[in-house]
Amino acid sequence: MRRAYFSLVDRLPLPSVRAQRIIAFLVILTQGGISVTGAVVRVTGSGLGCPTWPQCFPGSFTPVGVSEVPVLHQAVEFGNRMLTFLVVLTAAAIVLAVTRARRRREIVAYAWLMPAGTVLQAGIGGITVLTGLLWWTVAVHLIISMLMVWLATLLFHKIGEQDDAVSVATVPAPLRWLTALSATVLAGVLVAGTMVTGAGPHAGDADVARLEVEIVTLVHLHAELLVGYLALLVGLTFGVYAVGRAGVTPLKRRLHVLLALVISQSVVGIVQYFTDVPAALVAVHVAGAALCTAATAAVWAACREREEAPGAEAQSPLRAFGNRV
Repeated sequence: MRRAYFSLVDRLPLPSVRAQRIIAFLVILTQGGISVTGAVVRVTGSGLGCPTWPQCFPGSFTPVGVSEVPVLHQAVEFGNRMLTFLVVLTAAAIVLAVTRARRRREIVAYAWLMPAGTVLQAGIGGITVLTGLLWWTVAVHLIISMLMVWLATLLFHKIGEQDDAVSVATVPAPLRWLTALSATVLAGVLVAGTMVTGAGPHAGDADVARLEVEIVTLVHLHAELLVGYLALLVGLTFGVYAVGRAGVTPLKRRLHVLLALVISQSVVGIVQYFTDVPAALVAVHVAGAALCTAATAAVWAACREREEAPGAEAQSPLRAFGNRV
């Protein structure tokens, strides 16, 4: 079976690193994009536009004309489901690309996580619909989407590295621990954000049961975690400048981008709070969460780099071509 698989894959054109990174970037876009379209489903009240799963309606995989469910809700939910095929397509493409290029095992393993995560998300999406959009199922759905964005970003970074190289740290261990701590706090921010949504006005359908916790309390929890996350990033930035290399390194550039994204996301959240959570800003906020997650993953990835190992010039012609940008 394995031999047959590689025999089929080897019939494909040999992709350059540039081509592999383009596909990996599309994976990031689709993994983050489907979380945004999921937010659109929720704020338009279209969560049960397709009331069954995997079919849209009993006996039909596509929307049907029924008076009980508005056409708009059917179209929005069905469109979100159709985007899954684009997610699957990019996930399959990156697996084929890195396998054809004979990239190192770490990259291939990360690539396979993309279709595996998509299958997992499809199952959770089905549970969400079949349970009538219970708030915690929606929360799990979003958190896994953010995890997939994180993994896809790491995959994008690793594809750009030389396979025949040695991994070395770019910053001291305490700063790597601080980066890991900031990522952990980001996870807390995301979880608290899903709880705010669970208690808020945008449930995905008018009859969905909500999280029975005062929303102001959850908003303050979410905001305080965000302040802690931002404080850790500021401390990390000062630490990198204090002990890092001279000049603007990739890690410093990524920190600049991340700080700008987090501050922008904070502004969006404040506007939401004082304007009674307008629907359009919910989608913007989810997009911002995906961007902050990807940027944090990029910072984490930049804490190490792979330097060319002695004798790497003796690599095989196939590996040499596969690593050419």
